[in-house]
Amino acid sequence: MKIALSYAMPGEIESLLAATGAKLLETVHGVPFYEIERDIIAYAGGVGKVNAAMAAQLCIDRCQPDWIVNAGVAGTFRDLPLGTVVVAERFLQHDVDTSPVGDPVGLVSTVNTIHFPTAAPEKVAAFLERQGTPCVTGDVATGDAFLVRGERADWVAQTFSPTLCEMEGGAIAQVCVRCGVPFSAVKSVSDHLCMENSPDEYFNFGQAMARLNTLVLPLARFLRDGGGL
Repeated sequence: MKIALSYAMPGEIESLLAATGAKLLETVHGVPFYEIERDIIAYAGGVGKVNAAMAAQLCIDRCQPDWIVNAGVAGTFRDLPLGTVVVAERFLQHDVDTSPVGDPVGLVSTVNTIHFPTAAPEKVAAFLERQGTPCVTGDVATGDAFLVRGERADWVAQTFSPTLCEMEGGAIAQVCVRCGVPFSAVKSVSDHLCMENSPDEYFNFGQAMARLNTLVLPLARFLRDGGGL
């Protein structure tokens, strides 16, 4: 199987490139694609849903992966320590709203669903646990806004009850559903979105992504060799 690792920002992929000696295959419309090793590629698609969807479609059309794995950081609505690894079970898009015409909030027309399930989340989580990394599973909300504590974050939490919130995964999940490509996501908790009076937080982005990438590459090998099926 061929596995594609999906990232948003170049800074998220740097440690993986340095550790593997990856080579740049091509850059298409601003999206760099790298060969990490046999049948494992990676790309940095950009921040936000449009960038994420465009890059995912480019990847599917040009590289024809059998599975896409999204890795990155995300804020949490739960009382989880910073750095907690979360395996996404389903994605939703909190900023999609056609309720004035009678649709449920979050319904994505054309595919007519709110939730986009990921592929084999229980197997992904079990693999990470076997590698010595405790993790949790849960739903992830995606939207074109960098949420912080406040009314919008509280509304997302109350409306959808997700574990995490970020800016790309739901768009990738939608593209993968329409193209019939299995999709998984592994996230590292970067901040808390609904905790009042919590202490100031310090999150080292570079360290978090370096650690996450030490988990993502073995996972990609596991899926490549048929472990996810």
